[in-house]
Amino acid sequence: MEIASKNANRQTTAMTTTSEQKPTIIRTERGLTISGTRITIYDVMDYVTEQYPPHFIRALFNLKQEQIDAALSYIEANRDSVKAEYQFVLKQAEETRQYWEEQNRDIFAKIAAQPPKPGMEAAWEKLKAQKAKRQARSTT
Repeated sequence: MEIASKNANRQTTAMTTTSEQKPTIIRTERGLTISGTRITIYDVMDYVTEQYPPHFIRALFNLKQEQIDAALSYIEANRDSVKAEYQFVLKQAEETRQYWEEQNRDIFAKIAAQPPKPGMEAAWEKLKAQKAKRQARSTT
């Protein structure tokens, strides 16, 4: 019992210390990230570029006021380098998507050629109709 109590106290202390730290922008394997989250500056940048208000972005990503302030301040102070790095990230993501699409082309074709599962025919027909409608809209 005593050990569990000590472990609980350590965890509480660690969480308090972490929550008292000032939010910063750190570099992770995902790129520039808001500390304490998995949210990248590039996620926020999409909404900043589209001129969404800060309170909307904050609510969307469930950020604290200090976190959104740190992200917006960093973007503003480093706008040119953030934009350049963001374009690089987008290019890498597109190249990765194309690579995996090519690697899995045969598997996708096999899956597409399979007949629908019994009882799902109506759902597949509805899905095909919606897809055709969307494609017709995008070509006009």
